[in-house]
Amino acid sequence: MTMADSKPKHFVFLLLEEHSQICSTSAIECLRQGNRAVGREVYSWALAGETGEFMRASNGTEMRLDHGLTETNRDTVIVVCGGLNISKNTTKPVINWLRRESRKGVTIAGISTGAYTLAAAGLLDNRKSTIHWENHDSFEEDFPDVELLKTVFVMDGNRWTCAGGTSSIDLFLHMIVIDLGQEAANWVSDQMIYNAPRTEKDGQRLSIPARIGVRHPKLSEVIKTMENNIEDPISPSILSERVNMSTRQLERLFRRYLDRSPKRYYMELRLQKARHLLMQTDMTVINVALACGFASPSHFSKCYRAQYNTTPYRERGSQVDAPE
Repeated sequence: MTMADSKPKHFVFLLLEEHSQICSTSAIECLRQGNRAVGREVYSWALAGETGEFMRASNGTEMRLDHGLTETNRDTVIVVCGGLNISKNTTKPVINWLRRESRKGVTIAGISTGAYTLAAAGLLDNRKSTIHWENHDSFEEDFPDVELLKTVFVMDGNRWTCAGGTSSIDLFLHMIVIDLGQEAANWVSDQMIYNAPRTEKDGQRLSIPARIGVRHPKLSEVIKTMENNIEDPISPSILSERVNMSTRQLERLFRRYLDRSPKRYYMELRLQKARHLLMQTDMTVINVALACGFASPSHFSKCYRAQYNTTPYRERGSQVDAPE
């Protein structure tokens, strides 16, 4: 698009049940401000959903829809707005509609957990994508043919994805740069009091020092190694060797700054991933245990119960008791 184009670029925001309202409305606000930046309507939009009437956001707000799953033209950009319980809310009618519309060659975006819906429809096979960090592990297990990145947003041809929250602002500002130029995008940023736009290379989460509230390079390096080796845990002795410390020094470091042993901290990371997989995938409890570095289901169940006061089976909602 150039500023000389007369026809507005149209967006259809497909709202799923329990979608993230901050993500969808932030994207729409970028379009509104984009129109103001150039003094005319270069972007238009409509809200769509399976019911064609209302759709409830994850915060309980009901959004009035402009239409249902109607046919679009090939110049439309479809934006799938996901949120909570994305597997349940990715319905067959939605998947069928996306597949049909994708045959026209339209651009389709997934914001927040909308990437899951695109992947379930087969629209991200052999593509690069991103999704909210909390859903990262389960997405990798469900869709191994998608190259999943941990960045704020990804544009891979006519497939766009962003991680949720305010990341839709970053994605749509990048689009405005392409469509209208950097000056217009800067104007939109100023209007939205958004003074630090992120790029495709920026990560989603705070740095490890910011997350743990401690700036200690060796501690951060060990935690990073732990986070990258959940399925095959590394022993404290090897972890300490990698940062040129003794095991006892590493133990004191964790006790001083995190009030727990390296072994305990590592276990909490593994159990946190296990909980995500249990709640977001259909993986068996045994496979979840293996993916989180537990060779024994009974040991996994014991550790999980100690951390979350319930068994993996009950967390999943099964009526079968975990092995003791």
